[in-house]
Amino acid sequence: MDINRYTPSYGINQKHMKKLADFSTEELFEILYATKAIKAKFLAHENTQILQGVTVALLFGDTSLRTRSALEIGIRQLGGVCVNLPYSRDDMLAGENVQDIVNVIERYGVGAIVTRGINQKDLDEFCAVSDISIINSTSDEFVPLQAICDIYTVWEKTGRLEGLKIAYVGKGGNNAASLIMGAIKCGMEVAVATPREFEIKREHLLHAEQYGKIFVTDNPVEAVRDADVVYTDSYDYHTPVSEAERKILLPYQVNGALFSYAKHNALFMHSLPARRGVEVTADVIDGKNSVVLEQGENKLHTIKAILALLIK
Repeated sequence: MDINRYTPSYGINQKHMKKLADFSTEELFEILYATKAIKAKFLAHENTQILQGVTVALLFGDTSLRTRSALEIGIRQLGGVCVNLPYSRDDMLAGENVQDIVNVIERYGVGAIVTRGINQKDLDEFCAVSDISIINSTSDEFVPLQAICDIYTVWEKTGRLEGLKIAYVGKGGNNAASLIMGAIKCGMEVAVATPREFEIKREHLLHAEQYGKIFVTDNPVEAVRDADVVYTDSYDYHTPVSEAERKILLPYQVNGALFSYAKHNALFMHSLPARRGVEVTADVIDGKNSVVLEQGENKLHTIKAILALLIK
């Protein structure tokens, strides 16, 4: 389906955002069009008080810079109120109950909860018992907000999605799992190059392959060849890797030599934070083809769009 031939209604039926597999192509397009509209209003300095009187709780179990900043700023720009709630896995193991947490927070008049650093099993439990929207910013399995932000950035920079080739290279973690699902559902061709030790979970690949063809290899050159977009991610953000593991990942570093196999006008993408000289070299991430700052900027507008569509 071609996003440029799609007519948005600016509404979706979903209540929660756990993972992109739960969303249809049309629903992803709705989010992308809403992002476009909200960004246009932001740039025109138009008032968008969509969440006037709404309180959104951030339930974060780990540290965050860009995501937390974009959420807190975005909620305020939409007229809402943001509160930060502590979350500890130790509390859960000590007897804290998911249902009790959600039921009490709902009674405080909160309109939605955005989570981070909560494992997927607990997140699923939160969604099962919650009458208000639960939005997963990052779990151990998926990073849906980042993937939507990235796909929007590709659309904004190229003017299309259908038929574009995106190559993911490096460590196949939660970010990669969400990116390939979102990209394939939006009509992009997907190539993945990871070492055997850091493959994307087979279940996630199989699920994404229901919606299109994914080329999987351990050869980064073959993945990047003729790509319109080359994407890599941090190797050790929240999950440190050993020196031995770094050596395994070294051939997957996106440097000038590897990037040269992509199309001459290919975009380079990285969700940040990035370690120059590790997963990517400075000449690539700071070069003219890099759109990492645009990704960071668009996270604000994507988050605002998702909040506006999900909070009922």
